[in-house]
Amino acid sequence: MNSTNSLSVDAHAKPDWRQTTRLPLLEAGLILTWSSGFVGARFSIDYAPALLVVFWRCVVIALILLPFVAKSLRRTSPAVLLVNAGIGLLAMAGYLAGVIQGIALGVPAGLAAVFANLLPMAVAVLAAVFLKHRLPWQIWLGLVIGLVGVVLVTLGALAWGNAPLWAYGLPVLGTLSLAVATLWQKQLPAERSMDLLPNLWLQCCVSAVAFGVLEGWQGSLAPIYSAGFAMSVLWTVALSTLGGYGLYWICLQRSSPTRVASVLYLCPPVTMIWAWVMFSEPLTVPMVLGMAVSGVGIWMVVRAENRQPALI
Repeated sequence: MNSTNSLSVDAHAKPDWRQTTRLPLLEAGLILTWSSGFVGARFSIDYAPALLVVFWRCVVIALILLPFVAKSLRRTSPAVLLVNAGIGLLAMAGYLAGVIQGIALGVPAGLAAVFANLLPMAVAVLAAVFLKHRLPWQIWLGLVIGLVGVVLVTLGALAWGNAPLWAYGLPVLGTLSLAVATLWQKQLPAERSMDLLPNLWLQCCVSAVAFGVLEGWQGSLAPIYSAGFAMSVLWTVALSTLGGYGLYWICLQRSSPTRVASVLYLCPPVTMIWAWVMFSEPLTVPMVLGMAVSGVGIWMVVRAENRQPALI
């Protein structure tokens, strides 16, 4: 009885400012590191096939993390390893392969970016249809406004390329793959979850196999001995994978899939800022306007979620 009263008091206590600011800081880091993946892809195309870079990035991370996670992995049951490997395969290999292969087959990068940024809508729709979660209209409106902002940011790069019609479905399938993995991870019971570093190691291992099959089918898996290739791999290892995917799962532990996915609406404008700084690509008024519009959409999602007792 006393413990129940204690929980009730804690639930109504004013939250500590350090707790309320921690998640936004993690989300800011997520936006910065997740968008770095698109910059890494832009940088690497001059030195190597994109799938070769992501294959070696997974191999390098698996080698780096192995001494730190080996003990934890030995204590983990095969059933838990299998479940988390499936999530990793969808989240990393499925998502990246869909987007990268679509672009490689001729889908314009701007259009692929719009498809990839359907993630918040995909998460919300899948949760509503298959998990029977009900979201208030304010969240749906915020998701739509955020997507409008993404379209404004990428407007100058939108075009219909010469890719075969089926190739346009690859970025969509990649986005759905990450959406399914996100909801699967969030629904996973605590006893079947893994700590962050062993989970990242496992995800990179299974993804390395998938990328190895895809790239090995088309060419060699041997690394390219150049400074540009090495920089591309190290950039995506440190920022895109350890930073981007690491913070994605951390934020998902502390928040809802809808909020985490909606925050990624800010990745396209931040990517444009990366490109402006690193490649001198122009910043335009629609890009700045799109960033502001996406910000409004995210604010609506966060505000509506804060008013609800429990949301996905």
